[in-house]
Amino acid sequence: MPEHELMQCIEELCNSKAREFRMYGYENVTGEQVWACVSENYRRGWPRLNRLVNDIISLKANRFMNWLMLSVYKDDDDKNEKK
Repeated sequence: MPEHELMQCIEELCNSKAREFRMYGYENVTGEQVWACVSENYRRGWPRLNRLVNDIISLKANRFMNWLMLSVYKDDDDKNEKK
């Protein structure tokens, strides 16, 4: 499978997970946020495809919300340091 097709599949999987979270009432979740949350664990390189897909599919809402809160705090700290 060419890389651009693989990335399209991953993007659609993340969008699907975001739609699932919106069904649970988390209204403003995007596929990009889901990908940022999941891919944060891949600093050393990309995992095998089966693990990547499993990480997206098995992402729980509370883990995502914890990641989102931490990223908001990190953004605030970065903005305060630049001032």
